[in-house]
Amino acid sequence: MQAVEPAKKKERPLRRDARRNRDAIMTAAAEAFAKEGVNAPLESVAKAAGVAIGTLYGHFPTRQDLIEVIATEKIATWLDAAERAAGADDPWRGFTDYLEVICKLQADDQALSDIASTGTPLAECIESRLARIRELGRIIMVRAQEQGTLRSDVSPDDMAIVILAHRGIVAATRDVAPEAWRRHLALMLEGFRSERAHPLPSPPPITAHGDTGGTGQRAGDQTICKVFSSQ
Repeated sequence: MQAVEPAKKKERPLRRDARRNRDAIMTAAAEAFAKEGVNAPLESVAKAAGVAIGTLYGHFPTRQDLIEVIATEKIATWLDAAERAAGADDPWRGFTDYLEVICKLQADDQALSDIASTGTPLAECIESRLARIRELGRIIMVRAQEQGTLRSDVSPDDMAIVILAHRGIVAATRDVAPEAWRRHLALMLEGFRSERAHPLPSPPPITAHGDTGGTGQRAGDQTICKVFSSQ
């Protein structure tokens, strides 16, 4: 009995150290991913956390493991926003508020923008939340159209293009005008209003071209899978 007790006492500081290291890694990763995206160098994450790269891999054997842990809370915030928008008393306000939330989340966090706009594989629990977000995105859009405020010829593909354009605007203006995306979004929303709408010149790009439209369309298709659903 006496030989076991000291061993237990020695283990406790190690467990506290491990928790502290894990927390430091997660904090550093969240900051690095938000700034640089999901491909931020893990060596830099480990350095910022004050641990060796081997310690980082001891807690998170793959980059994907670390991305999933960091993404879970962010995706939950996104899902909450979608749930609120889908149940909004004013469908148009729900639609516009939801797009603003998406754009702000992406503007503030490059990793979330990567997850929203690419085919980044994620754990089943996160993918199920994204599937629910996708379903709600469709509901949000249709409710605004049924209200008569959102033009009837807008499709989920058009929403995907908004998100793709948003990514480019944020990347181009982040260092000189970090709020410029708000102006662009406001202009886009004015174009989505049914009031005084003019006919659009062509079908939605992804619907028109499917998977044969080149890498640009394929990227958009992946965005739809994460944000809006045309099914």
